[in-house]
Amino acid sequence: MSADLGALEAEIDYAFRNREILVRALTHKSRTAEHTSEPSADNEQLEFLGDSILGFLVSEALICLFPSYREGRLSKLKAHLVSALHLQDVAASLHLGQYLVLGRGEEMSGGRTKKALMANACEALIAAVYLDGGMEAARTFIQRHIIRDFDKNTLEGRTPLADHKSELQELSQALKLPPPRYVTVNEQGPEHAKTFTVEARIGKEWVCRAEGASKKSAGQQAAKLLLDWLRQTPAGLEGSASDGRADR
Repeated sequence: MSADLGALEAEIDYAFRNREILVRALTHKSRTAEHTSEPSADNEQLEFLGDSILGFLVSEALICLFPSYREGRLSKLKAHLVSALHLQDVAASLHLGQYLVLGRGEEMSGGRTKKALMANACEALIAAVYLDGGMEAARTFIQRHIIRDFDKNTLEGRTPLADHKSELQELSQALKLPPPRYVTVNEQGPEHAKTFTVEARIGKEWVCRAEGASKKSAGQQAAKLLLDWLRQTPAGLEGSASDGRADR
């Protein structure tokens, strides 16, 4: 390996007692296929272990960060943090590509910049830290490099479009209200630039409308309006609204 592993250890702020486990975490199967018949010499098993450790420790951290969040909302945040896309970004920030041990064919085909290899190596590195230093070392690594300095707003801002419909469904169940219903009440504009108006309704009293460039986006926005309304009036769910309509 030409790259200095000491530089990587400085980058991740962790010094391995057993460098061999670090080398294994960085070794792609293309290398072992060319040089050894021992499958455990590459990082596939470590990737498998790292995926489980990552899921557990991210779940633990999110519960501590957001103790009031329901399971559905926590799951969305976790999905972002353990996603291949996010792990690719983490791997790139740590310059993992330059430390990978690749076979000749993979090297020639640009393996050091392949996003899948980078994400897999990140998971394997998590497992290597765990095996070398224990759960606390892995927890520290994930806090510093996976969760980093995200707070509630920055973390949610990096997640995909929020699923307000699912949140509204969960809230209506928790409040023992009827399930939400959605109706497209208007379409206007030319075919290539239509605007849709969707109504979200819970029972007869709770109704919100919203517009969007698609039925899906309009429905999500209407659900968000209804969510906000319900959350603002927790003590008035038994007929607090005059006509139950909050059009936008």
